[in-house]
Amino acid sequence: MLSPSAETATGEWSRSLLWEGLRAYGLIVAMWVRSTMTYRASFAMTAFGNFAATAFDFVAILLMFSHVDQLGGYSLPEVAFLYGAAGAAFGLADLCLGSMDRLGRRVRDGTLDTLLVRPVPVLAQVAADRFALRRLGRITQGLLVLGYALTTLDIAWTPLKVAMIPMMLLSGATIFAAVFVAGAAFQFWAQDAAEVQNSFTYGGTTLLQYPPTVFAKDLVRGVTFVVPLAFVNWLPALYVMGREDPLGLPDWVAFLPPLVAVGCCVLAGMAWRVGLRAYRSTGS
Repeated sequence: MLSPSAETATGEWSRSLLWEGLRAYGLIVAMWVRSTMTYRASFAMTAFGNFAATAFDFVAILLMFSHVDQLGGYSLPEVAFLYGAAGAAFGLADLCLGSMDRLGRRVRDGTLDTLLVRPVPVLAQVAADRFALRRLGRITQGLLVLGYALTTLDIAWTPLKVAMIPMMLLSGATIFAAVFVAGAAFQFWAQDAAEVQNSFTYGGTTLLQYPPTVFAKDLVRGVTFVVPLAFVNWLPALYVMGREDPLGLPDWVAFLPPLVAVGCCVLAGMAWRVGLRAYRSTGS
């Protein structure tokens, strides 16, 4: 066991490392934002392009509802609620950590070595690398669809349900961020597994945009108990809409996303440290 003084020193060191990482991340992000805003017309066009590209997903849902009244027992506003919550949460994570999928390329060509010699946490450097402000388009599109759903749905609002909306977005973004980090950690061994990572991030958000009732229960169990993406929007959204969970889980599970997000971050952090220690460079 560590002595009280040693535990205090360890805690102070961890807080100092966290602060240095956040500070470095902020400085690198600010550099890329200044670079982006140098060409404002280009930024506006790429942000709109990002907005339009993600909007096609919702256009596909609208086309479905032009032929049916319900999808898996859910109306258009209810599906829009799921879509908007998943899209906005993923957009926040993608904005902050979307560059993590480049790690495999760095591991393969050896450019990760240049990050290791800098007195800055590697995670902060990789996460902030080529920060793309254009990804605000995805967040905006998701929030607009979510706003449409909230103004259209007939929800019996309570203080808990009102608080559930920002909690769902922030917790969902944190869960997706943990998946980004864990997927990047896997690339220390796989060297270039960006598509595997994307199957859980981009693929996960596409899955969550649709009602859980359209999927097999085994898949729903998998994204609830194995890779807990269901806590991003399915479980809290079902509580807000007054819907029953297809797995028959109790209502209090809808309040677990913050705890699940913290647990995911802890596991992702452990995976990152193990992966970074296993890195052996290219030898060139």
